[in-house]
Amino acid sequence: MAGFDFYFTRLMYESGDWDVDIRMPANVLNSLVEYTTLRVDPVERVVALSDPKMLEAPFCYLAGHKLVQFTPAERKNLERYVRGGGFLFADDCNHDIDGLFAKSFEAELARIFGPRALKKIPNTHPIYSSFFKFDGPPNTGAELNGWGDDLVHDYLKAIEINGRVRVLYSNKDYGCEWDYDVRNKRWLVVDNTRFAVNIIQYALGA
Repeated sequence: MAGFDFYFTRLMYESGDWDVDIRMPANVLNSLVEYTTLRVDPVERVVALSDPKMLEAPFCYLAGHKLVQFTPAERKNLERYVRGGGFLFADDCNHDIDGLFAKSFEAELARIFGPRALKKIPNTHPIYSSFFKFDGPPNTGAELNGWGDDLVHDYLKAIEINGRVRVLYSNKDYGCEWDYDVRNKRWLVVDNTRFAVNIIQYALGA
C-alpha cells in the first residue's frame, strides 16, 4: 500500500448510482487519523468493481439508491475479493429494507454466494467492540426522522466466511449520516463516525 496501512476504496459499478455521499470518506479518514495510529492515505480511491485492482484493496465501500445489476465481470471480481479475504461494507442509501437498492443488491449477493449466505449478526458481534464499544449498530438520523420504511433497524447483516465477516451490509444509511463538511465535526456532541473506525479496524484485523 505504498507506505500506508489503510486506504479507502469506493467501488464504481455500471448500474445504479455509486457516487453518493461524496464527503463521507474524508470524515472517516479524519477519524482514523484522530483515533488510531494507522498510516492513512488521505485521498479516497475510486475503482471499478470490474477492475482487478479492487482485489488489492484492504477495504471497499459500495452504496447507492437505485437498481443494482452487476455485470458478469463485476460478479466474478466481487466473489474473488470476498472469498479471498477482502472486506466489503455495503450501505443502502434508501434506509429501506423493501427499497430498490436493498432488494436488487441482496438478490445479487444471493446469486453470487447463495440464498442463505447473508444473515443478521448479533449485537454482541466483535465488530461492535473492535475499537469503541457499541451495544449494536448506532441509529442514524434518517431512521429517527421516519424516512424510508419508518423503522429503526436494530441489526446489521453480513456474509461470514471461515468465521469472519467479509461483507457487512447496512440498511441504515451510514453514508448519508457521515456525509458533511469535515470542518463541522467539531460541533458534534459525539463523533458519529466512530462506528466507521470499528468497521475498518475489524476489517484490518483479519
